Amino acid sequence: MDILKKISESCDYLKSRSEIRPKVAIVLGTGLGNFAEKIAVSDTIPYSEIPHFKVSTVQGHSGCLIFGHIDGVPVMAMKGRLHYYEGYTMQEITFPIRVMKAMGIETVMVSNAAGGLNPEYVPGDIMIIKDHINLFPEHPLHGPNIEELGTRFPDMSNAYDKALVKRALEVGEEKGFGLKCGVYVGTQGPTFETLAEYRYFRIIGGDTVGMSTVPEVIVANHAGMAVFGVSVVSNVGLDANLSNVTHEEVQQNTILAQDKLSLLFTEMVKCCG
Repeated sequence: MDILKKISESCDYLKSRSEIRPKVAIVLGTGLGNFAEKIAVSDTIPYSEIPHFKVSTVQGHSGCLIFGHIDGVPVMAMKGRLHYYEGYTMQEITFPIRVMKAMGIETVMVSNAAGGLNPEYVPGDIMIIKDHINLFPEHPLHGPNIEELGTRFPDMSNAYDKALVKRALEVGEEKGFGLKCGVYVGTQGPTFETLAEYRYFRIIGGDTVGMSTVPEVIVANHAGMAVFGVSVVSNVGLDANLSNVTHEEVQQNTILAQDKLSLLFTEMVKCCG
């Protein structure tokens, strides 16, 4: 089926299930789904019920689309995302971003749990993403371009909206908690990195590394939406004595940042809503 028709059908279905028409959407990553509790929820729609949506298979990703309000601002939130390592195509992973655009979303906020590459980072740190390095083996815009969705060669020099990055750092100062600001490295997963890979990713300019976010950000930029991104440091990988990293540990360490992250996202939603 034509991608434009699929987007239209998904969009029509969501509009039939919720009367809320938000301008801001949030993608909640591993262990960060509890932020959804800050939303005054009006409608919760499982991905399995939305035409052409795929279902998340990863622990910590419940897989539903939420419509509601944060401090009176209407929002849409993805509680759980799809990943390339789950076996989905790049187009399937980023399809919800296409639907967001069709729904009238102007700003997309993405979050992830990530390994720390910067030796100054500790688990629980929050890093505002100012840029990324794409190491995925496939590209979400590969193939024929559909002009209705965006230009053939989108500019990525402002992939993470500089004004939103600046505002987030101001919020951190105003609220009295330190925020990091750095570069996210996106890889396909699902293996955690070797020590040599951690060192390599640091050498090429990365501050955090993870298995998501980059495809969504590329498509959001292709669609002309502003993007704000955050990594929660779940472990630090440059120590030669590093113990085995587990998904459960990653989930637990993100809890350290949840209160600050909730406050940050609430303030960012208010400035974008």
